[in-house]
Order: sequence, then structure tokens, then C-alpha cells
Amino acid sequence: MTVKSNLTINPQRLWDALMETAKFGATPKGGIKRLTVSDEDKKVRDWFKAQCEALGCAVSVDSVGNMFALRPGRNNKLAPIAMGSHLDTQPTGGKFDGVLGVLGALEAMRTMIDLGYETNAPVMIVNWTNEEGSRFAPAMLCSGVYAGVFTEDFAYARADRDGITFGDELKRIGYKGKEPVGSHKFQAMFELHIEQGPILEAEHKMVGVVTGVQGMRWYEVTVNGQEAHTGATPMLLRKNALLGAARMIEAINQIGLDNLPGVASVGLIENRPNSRNVVPGEVFFTVDLRHPDESVLDKMEKD
Repeated sequence: MTVKSNLTINPQRLWDALMETAKFGATPKGGIKRLTVSDEDKKVRDWFKAQCEALGCAVSVDSVGNMFALRPGRNNKLAPIAMGSHLDTQPTGGKFDGVLGVLGALEAMRTMIDLGYETNAPVMIVNWTNEEGSRFAPAMLCSGVYAGVFTEDFAYARADRDGITFGDELKRIGYKGKEPVGSHKFQAMFELHIEQGPILEAEHKMVGVVTGVQGMRWYEVTVNGQEAHTGATPMLLRKNALLGAARMIEAINQIGLDNLPGVASVGLIENRPNSRNVVPGEVFFTVDLRHPDESVLDKMEKD
């Protein structure tokens, strides 16, 4: 089929798909908790796989759980053009983060099939595993394995806060595929994504084009002090780990302010023993540094 104008998707169908996937891991306040390789992640993966197969796409899964749905083109010797994102969410995620990129690609595929439009190169939809990194750090873990940044063994060994490994959970939900990582080579990759910040809305703009990405560094910090009874231990004799951590967190925030438009954040804190009448003996927290210029990011790391 020859198309003289741009194809137009079915927006209601895309919206319905977004609302359907929002049921997997729905929270009482309207958000989604669909952590990677959880039972809810398996359910949405199964749904996505069924939708793609209903379109006649061949669905494959690699050894770290990345999913690929392929529609042939006129010239299948060409590498596919890929579209996609991820289906996992943060613990308090929204209905559109990540999933919009996967379902937008699915809707584009549906539209081409509805209109009988045949592409020259094959077209592929991708669902990357553990892009968020909220359960198994680091983020972009399995796209990182695909890109050669991480090894498969490194990915399998990542453990969550309960000591459960990524590899074990991937097997448990049945998404440790047989296809070697990197079997699919793309000639291009497109990702539709919501803006995670407030800039477009503040400037009354509907869409933006990404011109760069934030470089990112993640760290884990443990501050050791000494547990003591709050009633019996004088202030000047205390070794309060939480107080030390608080001062470090304030300094980390200042690193972000000193290197704008960079950002510096502490998002996870564990205070131990976390008792109201015990001086904290140990505090664990995470650090997230980001900047679009790697040289500035290096400086932030040294600071």
C-alpha cells in the first residue's frame, strides 16, 4: 500500500490499552506498583505477548527477559526498526511512565496492519526488563546487558532488599528466554515517553524532542555510629549515625545546587535500629547524581 500522508493512529484504542495495563498492579490512589519480574510484571508481559501475537508478530524473549515482537517487512535482510520502552514501574509509579512507549509502539503496529501498510524494513516492538531499577539496581539493567555495559551474570546476581536475586525471579515468572542477548540488531530505535518533570506543562507545550540524556551515577552509603539509649546517653557522648547522615544529605543537595542544571538526590533511607528510644547506630542511604555533561558529572562525583 502506498500512503501519501502520515498514518493516523486510533487514540481511543491507545487510551483503552493504557487503562487496561493500568489494572496490573493498580494501587488505591490511582497509581501502579508493578515492580520488575514480579507477579504483576508477569501478568502485563503475558498480556503484551498475547496482543502482539494476535497481530501476527513473532514474539521472542532473550536470556535476561527482554521481549521482542517482530513484524516482517518487504526486505527482511535489513535490520529492524525498533520502537518501545518498558512495562515495569516504580513502587509508586504512574499509568504512563514506560508503558506509553510500549503501547504507543503497539498502536503504531496496529495502525499499519489495519491500513495494510507494508514497511520496507521489519518493524519491532521492544520491552526492556528492569529499566526502572527500583527493585534491582542499577536502572536500565537489561538494556545495559544488550548494549554490552553489563554481563548476564552481573544482572542475575542483583538482589533486592529481601535478598532475592533477579535471576531467580526471572526464572520464577517464566521469562528467562532462550534467545541469546543481542540476537536482534536494530538500525534505529524510537521511544515515546512522558515528560517526568514539569517543564512542558509549565511552558504550555504538548511535546518536546529529546536532544540529550542525563548522565547518571548511583551510590550506596552506610554511615556507622553507635546505638545507645536515648534517656541514658548524654548528647556529648553520642555517636548518632542519623545525624551524620543528615549532614551528608544536606551536602549532597548542595552539590546539585552548585552544578545546575545537574541534580543530586537521596531517595532511599534506612535508619537502624529505627526505634524511638535508641540513638541510631547505622544509616543506609542511596545517592543519585545526574548531569547532561559528563565532565561536570565527574566533578560532582569528586565533590
